[in-house]
Amino acid sequence: MAKEKTTANIGFEKQIWDTACILRGNMDAGEYKHIILGLIFLKYISDKFEEKYNALVDEGEGFEDDMDEYTAENIFFVPASARWDVISQAAHTPEIGMVIDNAMGEIEKTNPKQLKDVLPKNFARPELDKRRLGDIVDIFTNIKMIDHHDEKDVLGRTYEYCLSQFAAQEGKNAGEFYTPSCVVRTIVEVLQPFDGIVYDPCCGSGGMFVQSFDFIRQHSGNINQVSIYGQDANPTTRKLARMNLAIRGIEANLGKYAADTFFDDQHPQLKAGYIMANPPFNLSNWGAGKLMDDVRFQYGLPPEGNANYAWIQHMIHHLAPHGKMGMVLANGSLSSQTGGEGEIRKNLVNADLIDCIIAMPTQLFYSTQIPVSLWFITKGKKQAGKSLFIDARNMGAMIDRRNRELTEADIEKIAQTVSQFEQGVLEDVKGYCAVVDTADIAKQDYILTPGRYVGIEEQADDGEPFDEKMKRLTGELGELFEQSHGLEQEIRKNLEAIGYGV
Repeated sequence: MAKEKTTANIGFEKQIWDTACILRGNMDAGEYKHIILGLIFLKYISDKFEEKYNALVDEGEGFEDDMDEYTAENIFFVPASARWDVISQAAHTPEIGMVIDNAMGEIEKTNPKQLKDVLPKNFARPELDKRRLGDIVDIFTNIKMIDHHDEKDVLGRTYEYCLSQFAAQEGKNAGEFYTPSCVVRTIVEVLQPFDGIVYDPCCGSGGMFVQSFDFIRQHSGNINQVSIYGQDANPTTRKLARMNLAIRGIEANLGKYAADTFFDDQHPQLKAGYIMANPPFNLSNWGAGKLMDDVRFQYGLPPEGNANYAWIQHMIHHLAPHGKMGMVLANGSLSSQTGGEGEIRKNLVNADLIDCIIAMPTQLFYSTQIPVSLWFITKGKKQAGKSLFIDARNMGAMIDRRNRELTEADIEKIAQTVSQFEQGVLEDVKGYCAVVDTADIAKQDYILTPGRYVGIEEQADDGEPFDEKMKRLTGELGELFEQSHGLEQEIRKNLEAIGYGV
């Protein structure tokens, strides 16, 4: 049987991550994140360039310095002064930081469309230990990234893995740039964004876009039929996203600059077929008082103390007719009545927008222990007047003592459940899923907690008569009580022996 693939059982990516640990004693995770991710990017594009360069030299036509030969295959052209051999030769010189900064600058100049003002250029700063930086360069020099892949996207997996590890180290500060891969894949597998516009109004490091393209490739779709739009308020996170997309050859419109989605919508006229997002949980003081007449909030003005329903309505506003959206929200949004949220939720249900709600397992996020759910909202639902509720809280596998991941089988089961619902052939499963009419949701005061609708999983009958089972269990309980009393007396004697009688 094939082993379930999670981030706990990968090899090459961990080898790269281990290089990051060289800097661990020299700076915070939030700082060396950009050092390592920048070097991953630089080494990979240099390896890809060198591979193509040598192939062109072998052809003997003299095209090895023709930029068009590289751009035609989505390979970045790397100027001579920015190639990895130049960097590796300078690894143990005081100028190594400056050499890397210059390389980053030259690559940006040569590839301005994808990389203008994206790459980190702070390797020369005094506080970055140049000896350790040189050691990392040595390790990277001995790794040929393009030779290690059993999948096409080795850099993508490496970049993703390192993002996840940095997220684990940075804790609650990680939420702004990283959504666990299994959560993103679940949203993508349910939405199935084969064509049209894909939009994320708080895109972080671009994980939703990356997984969308991976889904299309795995299902033999045409990535040229998808257009990517997004934005993020954090300038540094936006650069991570642009680099993350650039290394995969994904073109995206992330707006002109980093901006607050509510107050500076970078795509005001956009109508997207697919929207997916993991907005900041329970964001307070987001500016509701200044947006009281905003056209986006047609289902009710969200409270100043929580932006959850502001995000929902912003995305609905940008949803095309028959468009679909999936988003991550804290569980409080399923039942909250404060600040008018209950009324907004009622309006959403009565507008027949709620397609599916999935209660997710705990411990999926590095940044918070807040329980979350996935909301799927659709304009022009296939199952009008009905909503699907899934309780997935018992799914997933622990990958370490603190964190859990959904397995590929879990994600496939959820996606198939939603597909069967859309086809009208899904049967309710106690404790797991239920198809509910809008009228029945109304009877529950429009609370959307899946547990209210799916019930408790039925337990298999073990065949033991009830009376016999109760006699057996009470007998076992009596024996345990006797053992407990005996232990209690023993403890009392031991305490009295040392002068501390109870």
